[in-house]
Amino acid sequence: MTSQVAATAAVSTSGGLKSRMAGKWPLYLMTIPGLIVVFIFNVAPMYGISIAFKDFFPSRGIADSPWVGLQHFTYLFSLPDTWQVLKNTLIIAILKMVLGFPVPIIVAILINEIRVTWYKKTVQTLIYLPHFISWVILAGILKNMLTTDGGMINNLIVMFGGDPIFFLGSNDWFRTILIASDIWKNFGFSTILYLAALLSIDPQLYESAKIDGASWLQATRYVTLPGITPIMLLTAILSIGSILNANFDQVLNLYNPQVYATGDIIDTFVYRISLVDFNWELGTAVGFFRSIVSMILLIVSYGLAYKYTDYRIF
Repeated sequence: MTSQVAATAAVSTSGGLKSRMAGKWPLYLMTIPGLIVVFIFNVAPMYGISIAFKDFFPSRGIADSPWVGLQHFTYLFSLPDTWQVLKNTLIIAILKMVLGFPVPIIVAILINEIRVTWYKKTVQTLIYLPHFISWVILAGILKNMLTTDGGMINNLIVMFGGDPIFFLGSNDWFRTILIASDIWKNFGFSTILYLAALLSIDPQLYESAKIDGASWLQATRYVTLPGITPIMLLTAILSIGSILNANFDQVLNLYNPQVYATGDIIDTFVYRISLVDFNWELGTAVGFFRSIVSMILLIVSYGLAYKYTDYRIF
């Protein structure tokens, strides 16, 4: 009896799956080119992870290089630089998330209050633009602004009687420059999500609040913020998955050996070990460790997103 029930359930499940796919086969066919690209550039290269467990000789290739087990990982975790790099990555990434989280929310609320259409669109365009400029260009601009040799910021400091500061060569200032420039570059683009969420709030709620004598701040606190709380919670939870991403492009284009103590992150560490020092095994081991931790954080973040906001991918 039990086997018959199980067989019936299997047949119904299979039939349900086939019926769902029957009318959508053109859509599934359209995903094939994308899946091929993902396989070529994301799945197939994962074979190279085995370098982390081998004494790699380019002349022999990956397959013929001898296995050494966890030797590279043991050496990696014995290096003091490893823990410093991990600490830098966590500090920079967490501060970017924490300090950058409220900025687009505040800006979106303020933009939503603008009633002059052309001015509103102009402001939106201006704050979106930095997001589309590469870090190579922005790094050049920042270096020119912050240099001690005629830089705008240091000229202002000297004008008010201060001494020039080598911002990009100071361990006291480098993290601040990274965090501030990252927030400035990306907050405008993030406001798009919150502006869309603000449009979903029923205007009658604002009218009711106004009738009840609520001020703008009170309406924002009791109507606006609760209305966009699900989106705020979702973005905050999903950002956990990228906690080890401190923005390689930005750091690589701004840092120098003088600020390794506070600015060297996992990605730049891997780049320097693998492509500068040609220690492919150790670089692969660092990258593999980062990928495992990032995968765990990603799974946790999506689990929390589903639990608290009913968000799911599938």
